[in-house]
Amino acid sequence: MPMRTRRTRGARLPYGTLVTAATAALLATLVTPAGARPEPAAPATASGPATASGPATAAGRSVRESRPVHSYADAVRESVWVDTGLDGDGDGRTDRVAVDIVRPREPAAAGRRIPVIMDASPYYACCGRGNESQKKTYDAEGNPVGLPLFYDNFFVPRGYAFAAVDLAGTNRSDGCDDVGGRSDVQSAKAVVDWLNGRARGYTTRTGDTRSRATTWSTGDVGMIGKSWDGTVANGVAATGVEGLKTIVPIGAISSWYDYFHSQGAPLYDSNPSWLSDYVNSPAARARCGAVQDRITAGTPYSGDRTPAWTERDHVRSAAKVKASVFVVHGQQDLNVRAGQFGRWWDALGAHGVERKIWLSQTGHVDPFDFRRAEWVRTLHRWFDHHLLGYDNGIDREPVADIERAPDRWTTDRQWPPRTTAPTTLRPAPGSAPGPGVLGRAPAAPGSAATFTDDPGLGELDWAARIDSATPEKAGFVTRPLSRDLRIAGSSQVTVTAVPTTATAHLTAVLVDLGPDTIRDYGAAGEGITTRTDRTCWGASTAGDSACYRETEARTADVRHTVVSRGWADLGTWADPGRERPLTPGRAYTMTLDLAATDHVVPAGHRLALIVGGTDKDLLDPPSTTPTLTLDLARTSARLPLVGGAGAFALATSGPHPAPPPTHPAGPARRDAAPPAAVTGPRLPGTGDAR
Repeated sequence: MPMRTRRTRGARLPYGTLVTAATAALLATLVTPAGARPEPAAPATASGPATASGPATAAGRSVRESRPVHSYADAVRESVWVDTGLDGDGDGRTDRVAVDIVRPREPAAAGRRIPVIMDASPYYACCGRGNESQKKTYDAEGNPVGLPLFYDNFFVPRGYAFAAVDLAGTNRSDGCDDVGGRSDVQSAKAVVDWLNGRARGYTTRTGDTRSRATTWSTGDVGMIGKSWDGTVANGVAATGVEGLKTIVPIGAISSWYDYFHSQGAPLYDSNPSWLSDYVNSPAARARCGAVQDRITAGTPYSGDRTPAWTERDHVRSAAKVKASVFVVHGQQDLNVRAGQFGRWWDALGAHGVERKIWLSQTGHVDPFDFRRAEWVRTLHRWFDHHLLGYDNGIDREPVADIERAPDRWTTDRQWPPRTTAPTTLRPAPGSAPGPGVLGRAPAAPGSAATFTDDPGLGELDWAARIDSATPEKAGFVTRPLSRDLRIAGSSQVTVTAVPTTATAHLTAVLVDLGPDTIRDYGAAGEGITTRTDRTCWGASTAGDSACYRETEARTADVRHTVVSRGWADLGTWADPGRERPLTPGRAYTMTLDLAATDHVVPAGHRLALIVGGTDKDLLDPPSTTPTLTLDLARTSARLPLVGGAGAFALATSGPHPAPPPTHPAGPARRDAAPPAAVTGPRLPGTGDAR
């Protein structure tokens, strides 16, 4: 039977909804902190409930937007324990993971089912989520009261359910966290299955009373989360589970091997087992020692690839992904480094997965904290399209948003742009002491450059000393550019090197040489400063505020900017899965994969390629101190240049502008530096050092 409606000016609202919407708005006003700014008003042209449509577009399509017509104060708040089918802690019964749910009461009362937004995380009790480190809160009976982040506040009034899943071993869940392995992924996949009627859920952790989601859920799920949470979303999508319609991984891992190693070279002095111990609940720590021992044994510090690493590699299963993917990543993220999104993006594209991407200048930062209003607007439209099926045009808009300077963004119809082409650049000796030359012409046979690994120096030291002949690096530069040159995508640097010792690590970096103002990714906040004023994004209750502290860009004036990085253990030259001792004096050829990036080197600046050994604070040193000699005739860089070789030729010919003036005086300062916490693995979701 059709639902009766009452006509209002410019909208059609379900009978009885007018009072509900007004009540929700009043409640939100009553609990908004003094001085906080409320959620911006929705566009007047997009009114009506979750099932209403706005005016037709010029193309004749109907633009639709879900609206906050449901009461957040009266929403159903419940906990369900979903059976994962695994017995990770070996106690003889299958593990149940806790799912805290907030959903509007009105749809179920009217017999309508709704989609679900899910954030599966290990951090809800140990560490907190978001810029303000929020944790879940419960009442005296254990019912959920407050859930971190704005997702429930904003989307529940708009006709979505929000589910916050505790990964196995964490907070109120059974089992043991296994740091990206089968248990992590199954923790969330089982919930997707339960929402679709394929798995069992219970009203308590140990009881037999069933809870069924199919009475209120459509089974359509969108997963979202920053870092570890987004990593789980990647992993669940890679199973191809039915019902998962979209994922939004923010600063997320696509391969855990590449979080701890880079082509055999260790990025940290540990393996993943300590992360399991950190996020497990106190009870899980007492019972999960055997799981942590298995993680340690299966993920060796040597960098050898093992079945345990393969299990934690989601890129290899990109062909199974059925969900659309909205990738968000900081190009200067030195926790979950930018290579993670590049490999995932390329693999998804190769298999025809619908994609969207935002690339910021920040480090490990959520877009809610560097582009808040546009992020909420875009995320709203993304979920409306993929979970409610609204034709709002987001699938026809530019695929990529790129931050060019602090708070200045550009867009591309596709990414990398269609005119991007791999272009080979070659290093050669210079005509005077100092850096060599980077250009298209190959070096003469026999040309060489030599450096000695110095673990006390890193990429920023090398860049600052590029115009000096220093012993710790080999540097090569273009002439000042006559026009802008854009790099978009993943680069590779192939080297032929002769080591003096049995072990050696290599680093290759691309550097934009010239003054600029960038987000200060090396400072606290990794490119943002948190203010004291708040803005509100959705409805609030006394126990769950939708109001968050505002942020602004934190900037630094620099003389050079690292564009992309790559690291490798030369001992993996023959087999990327196993390190072998090197023979001193023998030449080895290997290709280093550099992280994906999108950067414009401005006219007047120079582009540099630097090859060194240990990259201080970003790469662990080898067991020896090697000197390496590069055969320049067999060394090259393959860069994704927009416009290809022709663009490079134009940018390195003709008159060029005078170099821009350096930034005003003041004491000489070190350019933006990697966060100090990079010296040990940071929790992927928080940035905290271990």
